[in-house]
Amino acid sequence: SSPDLPETVTCLTAPDGSLLYLVGTAHFSDSSKKDVATTIRAVQPDVVVVELCQYRVSMLKMDESTLLKEAKDINLEKVQHAIKQNGLMSGLMQILLLKVSAHITEQLGMAPGGEFREAFKEAGRVPFCKFHLGDRPIPVTFKRAIAALSLWQKARLAWGLCFLSDPISKEDVEKCKQKDLLEQTMSEMIGEFPALHQTIVAERDIYLTHTLRQATRCVEAPSNAQKVPAVVVGVVGMGHVPGIERNWEKQLNINEIMSVAPPSRFGWVLRILIKGVMVGMLGYACYRVGGSLGRALQSLHAVQSLLETLRPTPAGPPPLSSEL
Repeated sequence: SSPDLPETVTCLTAPDGSLLYLVGTAHFSDSSKKDVATTIRAVQPDVVVVELCQYRVSMLKMDESTLLKEAKDINLEKVQHAIKQNGLMSGLMQILLLKVSAHITEQLGMAPGGEFREAFKEAGRVPFCKFHLGDRPIPVTFKRAIAALSLWQKARLAWGLCFLSDPISKEDVEKCKQKDLLEQTMSEMIGEFPALHQTIVAERDIYLTHTLRQATRCVEAPSNAQKVPAVVVGVVGMGHVPGIERNWEKQLNINEIMSVAPPSRFGWVLRILIKGVMVGMLGYACYRVGGSLGRALQSLHAVQSLLETLRPTPAGPPPLSSEL
């Protein structure tokens, strides 16, 4: 009834008496992995919820060496996949954030998400324990984050991420588990990009609270099938703990934070410009090589489709798509 738990654990109670043990972690921390393992072994939960979505679930089953290699390697295939999944602007921003993760990985020699893999492993050792993904889908987060920034803010953020080179030590990572230091860092970020904090931190606090409350419902005891209060362990970044505590007893509407605004005219113009540059380069190549090759290339279906998209359309707004 009174387990001896790490100081990074916060206990919250649901109206039906179910208990949530919320483990605040630093994402590149060996001690966070130990905190997660200690908590799950001590409370023997019915459900374990982690700060991951279906788009990042692959990291749970990959070994440390493979993840380390993947985190350091940002290639053209990853760029294409990010753009295809999230749209042009959101995809490029995701690549920049992957670059930040790769920088930290290289500095520390440690792959991200070790605490989630530890939670997955420990949950498998607890009889009847379920494992839930609790985070908002990452494409929604990226698209809402990009839409919330002005063009100037996007440029400033991209510039800062591109030229991130500050050294990071394991001691710096462990400091992220200190709430006072974390709150100071969050305050600095709010002042710099308040819209970014709202979409990446505050909205995900709401979503994580919702999924954690869904998990903390009475369960059937295996012995007699009677309903009993559940015991749940949540594994989230320390930056989300204060927001989850604030939202725990509030009425939440996650539909508001799941919608994605239609693409802006700027995004549409940017895509047309990129296609135009590609066609211009193709035309110049045809001019240099000769007319016969040009006619052969123009007969290809892919080239015809590309040219078709650049034909003027009747007056009116540009067509909307689901991508940014």
